[in-house]
This record gives sequence, C-alpha cells and structure tokens, in this order.
Amino acid sequence: MLHDIILVLIMAAVTAGLRFVPFVLFPEGKPIPKLVQRLSRVLPCAVMGMLLIYCLKGVSVISWPFGLPELIAMVIVAACYVWKRNTLISILAGTLSYMVLIQTVFLS
Repeated sequence: MLHDIILVLIMAAVTAGLRFVPFVLFPEGKPIPKLVQRLSRVLPCAVMGMLLIYCLKGVSVISWPFGLPELIAMVIVAACYVWKRNTLISILAGTLSYMVLIQTVFLS
C-alpha cells in the first residue's frame, strides 16, 4: 500500500513538473527560441505519422481482408476532419467505424 502511494506521488510530481517547466524556461516577455518554434510546428505531424505507421505495421495487404477495414477507417477519419476540423470527432468516428467493420463485416 505504501509502495502504491509513493508511486502515485512520484508520478504526480513528474507530471506537475513537466507542466511547469515550459513556464520556467520560457517566461512571458522572453522570446521563444526559433528551434522551439519550429519543433512546435513539425512535431505534431511527425507524431501523427509515427502513430499511423505503428497502427498499420501489422496489416497484411496480401491476405483477406487486404487492409480494407483500416483503409475505410482512415478515409472516414480524413473525411470527418476535412468536414468538421475536429480531431476528437475524427478519431472517434474512425475508431467506431473500424470496430464496427471488424466485428460485423470483415470477420476472420
């Protein structure tokens, strides 16, 4: 029990520290370094690309269902995002459509 409490306290301290570090490193009125500005523009796309690759790494395009559920879900995510410009709605729609497809249409 004490071990669990200590773990939670450490995790809370690390989380809080990570939240406060940017305010200490980049106080208001001080210019943000160009490198940090560039990273703030390119990292979200890079992370999304890595997540996409990770999610699709086990998909086989040479055997049934040939990656069709994943492809359909990706198209739904893209269409929802273009339509609503809301990441959460897009992710929820893609996840829901993928789960429905693999549970009802593309049964193994």
